[in-house]
Amino acid sequence: MGVTNAPKRILQIVSAMNRGGTETLLMNLYRNIDKSKVQFDFVSHRKEKCHYDDEIELMGGKVFRISSLGQSGPILYIRELEKIMSSNDYIAVHSHTDYQSGFPALAAKLTGINKRICHSHSNQWTRKSSFKENLKLKLLQKIIKFSATEYCACSKEAAEFLFGDQQFEQGKVHILKNGIDVDKFTCLTEDSDFSVRKELSIPSSAKIIGHVGSLSHIKNQEFILRIMKQLIDEGLSVYAIFVGDGELKTYLKDCVQQLDLEDFVRFIGVRSDISRLMKAFDVFVFPSLYEGFGIVALEAQCAGTPCVVSDTVPKTTDMGLGLISYISLDEDLNHWSEEIKKSFLLGRPDSIRIHDNFLKNGFHIKENVHHWLSLYGI
Repeated sequence: MGVTNAPKRILQIVSAMNRGGTETLLMNLYRNIDKSKVQFDFVSHRKEKCHYDDEIELMGGKVFRISSLGQSGPILYIRELEKIMSSNDYIAVHSHTDYQSGFPALAAKLTGINKRICHSHSNQWTRKSSFKENLKLKLLQKIIKFSATEYCACSKEAAEFLFGDQQFEQGKVHILKNGIDVDKFTCLTEDSDFSVRKELSIPSSAKIIGHVGSLSHIKNQEFILRIMKQLIDEGLSVYAIFVGDGELKTYLKDCVQQLDLEDFVRFIGVRSDISRLMKAFDVFVFPSLYEGFGIVALEAQCAGTPCVVSDTVPKTTDMGLGLISYISLDEDLNHWSEEIKKSFLLGRPDSIRIHDNFLKNGFHIKENVHHWLSLYGI
C-alpha cells in the first residue's frame, strides 16, 4: 500500500546550492517549513558537492546534479530535467535561473506539471549589451512566457527586467519578499565583536569595514579597496573583512598588494557564521554594479550594522532603522569615504525595534513562508 501522507514535493532549480543570496533565501524557507507536509528537492548545475547539499539531504531533500544548459545544449538539458521530473511526484517546479528559467518550465510543461514558476532575482543582463545579446534575451523571455504559469520576482526592478514593464503593471508578477531569520541575527551576545577581532588579529580600537558577497566584477570589491586606501591615507585605523569566494580572488589580492594594504585586509572565504560577522562590522559596504535585491543588506541591518550601499540596490531593502545610505557609483571616493565615516558614529537600534521593523516590512522569514506556500497551492 502506498504512503498516503507523504509530503508534497517542490522542485527548486538553482545554479548551485552555495552561499549566494538566492540559495540562502531558499535555505531560510526550507528550514522553516513543516517538512512532514512539504519537501524541497533541488537541481544544481554543479557536478561537485555544494555548501548546502549535506544540510538539504539531512532535512529529507534530494539534490540532483546535472550539467548546465550551456554545457548540454537545450535538447539534452530538457531531457535530463524531464527524467528527474517524471521520476518524482512534484506539484510544482520553481526555477531561479533568471533568463534561463524558461527551459526548466518547458521541461515541467512537457512532463505535465501544472504549476511552473519562473523567478527573477536580478535586474540586469549579466552579459555585455549588444544587438545579438538583446535578441537572445527576447527569445529567452518568449520561452518563459510560453512555459511558465506563474511569474515571481524579488523586487519591482527584477520583475520589470525579466518579465517586462507591462506584465508587472498588470499585476501578473508576484513580488515575493526575501525574508531572513531575524532571530538568528538579534539573539547574538555582545562578545561577537571581540571574538571576531581576536580571530582575525584586528585591534579593538580599529573600525571594521565588512563585505559579504561573491568575489566578482558585479560586486565591485575593488572599489572598497580604493576607499580603504583613502581612509588609511587620512590616518584612520580601518580594517576590511571580505567574506566570500569567487573568480576575482587572486586579482583582488594583487590589488591589495599594489595598494600596500596587506596589513589591513582579511579575505576569509565562505563562512557559516554570517550573523556573528555582521555584528562585528562597524559598517557594511556594498557597492554592487547592480542587484536584483541584496539580501545581505537586510542581514546587516538585522545585526544592527550601518550600511553604505550603491543606489543600484533596491530601496525596499531599507528597514526604516536609519541604518542604510544609498550612494551613486558616479560619486567620487571622497563622497563614499565621508558617508562611511558618518556611519561609524551611528548607534545601533535595540533588538525589539529591529524585530518589529522587519515584521512590519514583511521581511521576517516566518511570515514569508505562508506567502511562498500559498504560491504552491498549499
